[in-house]
Amino acid sequence: MESENNMGYRVLVVGKGGREHAICWKLRQSSVVDALYCAPGNPGIEAIATCLPVGVMDTAGIVGAARDQAIDLVVVGPEDPLAAGLADALEAAGFLVAGPTQAAAQLEASKSFANDVMAIANIPTARSRTVATMAEGQAAIAELLTTAGVVVKADGLAAGKGVVVADTQDQALTALEEMLVGGSMGDAGHTIVIEERLVGEEVSILCLSDGTTIWPLQPSCDYKRAHDNDLGPNTGGMGNYTPTRLVDAAMMTRIQQEILDPVIAEMARRDTPMKGILFAGLMMTTDGPKVIEFNCRFGDPETQVVLPTLDGDLGVLLHAVASGNLAEQQRPAAAGAAVGVVLASEGYPGSYPKGEVISGLENAGKALVFHAGTAWAGDSVVTDGGRVLCVVGLGDDLATARSEAYAAAAEITFPGGWMRSDIALREI
Repeated sequence: MESENNMGYRVLVVGKGGREHAICWKLRQSSVVDALYCAPGNPGIEAIATCLPVGVMDTAGIVGAARDQAIDLVVVGPEDPLAAGLADALEAAGFLVAGPTQAAAQLEASKSFANDVMAIANIPTARSRTVATMAEGQAAIAELLTTAGVVVKADGLAAGKGVVVADTQDQALTALEEMLVGGSMGDAGHTIVIEERLVGEEVSILCLSDGTTIWPLQPSCDYKRAHDNDLGPNTGGMGNYTPTRLVDAAMMTRIQQEILDPVIAEMARRDTPMKGILFAGLMMTTDGPKVIEFNCRFGDPETQVVLPTLDGDLGVLLHAVASGNLAEQQRPAAAGAAVGVVLASEGYPGSYPKGEVISGLENAGKALVFHAGTAWAGDSVVTDGGRVLCVVGLGDDLATARSEAYAAAAEITFPGGWMRSDIALREI
């Protein structure tokens, strides 16, 4: 539903986290975005977009809101509504969507589907087995276990928490039983994927794709473990930085040729084109880059550092993604460095309190503060999630960006709040 005037696009972003805050922040700078909405948004997003009281899983409500606001382009942030078919419903109603169909979203929603795609497209990844019983799982663990350990994954969506990197066979068997028998991952754990554990350093690459053309943005590095020195349980991500020495121009060309182009071609061959954002989580092994996972949307907290360093108009790019003419646009570049530090609630990634008053948001200086899990309580902004804020420092180099991020993060407090102290340190 294109605007009939030349005033620019009316854009609706779906989501309420730090990723969506960063998307809205970048879209607000676009030369082609005339009006910006977010459903449901958060206290941080309210300052730059009109927030609509519609939940991310309320498909009918989102379609209705898009119709009411005469939206030209919908950008879907989270994975759950994509896996549930939100893009299909919006497209059926005549809207342009930067996000994949339900069929294409299987690339993230089903790890066994993604493994099948990679096998057919000959994309380098870990050896794996998909199991549905304890006996099958025990056999797969015994087969794939190495001195590095083994990985146990819930096959479905588990909000970034359905992965156990097991150092020993006993740890793997415990994780298998908790998911498969104990139901710790709910519906996501009805089947389990057992994978060999890849060894190396991880890199995240967010890519724009219109189903035919795929353009990678500047690579970043995420910190999944809760505590310093990569100790503790897996989380949704405790921090991130970009750029990284692990991916130079030659390596990016190799990743494009061996991973990105083949997966887009295979998805198109299946008549399920990957249109939207492809997130490639890679392990840089001694044998070269190998895929850990694919996601079908902007990563979180990767987006919070990648978009501030994007030297391009996100409104133009996402409209081209949704319209199928990405190849006709100017390929985006990157400038500078960014370091993002997540401030988390006490107890995360386990149970945590909500409603703690956040102080010092006005003291962040030049740093960007993206709201991830916040809400209003009267006139106060309070915690409303496990990952509460992502504080992003910018600079010409990582050392400067890191210094900005931690200086700002130290100014923001709430009871029980904590952060990792080593984000980007390994690169510097």
